[in-house]
Amino acid sequence: MKFYLSLLFLSLTQLVLGQQPYYDDVNLTLTGEALYTELQTKISNASSTFDYADARDALLFTDENPSNSSQVLLIYGYNDSDGSCTTDRTRSKSLFGGMECEYNREHVFARSNADPTMGSVDNSTTGIGADPHNLRASDQQMNNNKGNRRFGDSSGNAGVISGGNWYPGDEWKGDVARMMMYMYTRYGDRCLPALMGTGPTQGSTDMLQLFLQWNVEDPVSFYEDQRNDYLETAYGNRNPFIDNPVLATIIWGGDTAEDRWGLLATATFTADAFALYPNPNTSGQLNISTSLDIDSVKIYSVTGQLLLEAHQFQGEILDVSKLSSGLYLVQITEAEKQLVKRLIIR
Repeated sequence: MKFYLSLLFLSLTQLVLGQQPYYDDVNLTLTGEALYTELQTKISNASSTFDYADARDALLFTDENPSNSSQVLLIYGYNDSDGSCTTDRTRSKSLFGGMECEYNREHVFARSNADPTMGSVDNSTTGIGADPHNLRASDQQMNNNKGNRRFGDSSGNAGVISGGNWYPGDEWKGDVARMMMYMYTRYGDRCLPALMGTGPTQGSTDMLQLFLQWNVEDPVSFYEDQRNDYLETAYGNRNPFIDNPVLATIIWGGDTAEDRWGLLATATFTADAFALYPNPNTSGQLNISTSLDIDSVKIYSVTGQLLLEAHQFQGEILDVSKLSSGLYLVQITEAEKQLVKRLIIR
């Protein structure tokens, strides 16, 4: 993995808004590789005895249909009334198995695509092959159709797309992205995103732009929260990218995902001392309005790369037309004070 150094100056004052107690011992002021490593250490503390049979039993709770407690939701499914079991979105909890119109355990990060592979599994398998964060209830035929195909971008319902890749469907693409982020964070290069997805990576990181895009476009559902809450007790860890999708933005960059904890909220010198506008910015011209004697203004990527720097500001305009779409951090220095504000370029 290649990352820029962390933005050590990033000091956030509204850090625990809605944050789960699970993360109380995690330093969430870190960014980039440092935050990736911090989360990797945290989520590695999971059960070593949880097996594939436990994962089957857990599906009854993690994948329960929030609208009908006698059913599970089927990943990639989209239609319960078209006469085809394969496309079903829901299924009775009792219909587990490998026959037509039954559901089974889908390894969303395909077993054979990991490096080295996860190998064959049976009910006594533990470790990566039984990690319940990577297992979803799926119609057995839909599971077979997906196989070990890599994910690619499209729209609409799940299925095979150009190049023989697999689109998970509009409803499920955010779920898939956050599962791929979890697998990469938990198991490192063994589950590189490129092993399971297509397209370019984000900047100098190994995260696919595709998964970052899906993380933004398809926000977390109640169903995903339900999985996390159950697995914290049953398995011992959580998927951080479900709890707060913006963690992916802070680590790998790209467009700003949903910030469920207010991690990007920052303090100000005074209510009207400093303003950046327009923000989000589409004009390429950033107005900086201030009554302070600003020593410097520096714009960084979220992974720590200094992209733009200007000194002795008293209300000027910065040319930001060369910045691509995404989230940036603007560091303002006045005497001994520092302030960080976020800037969104569209």
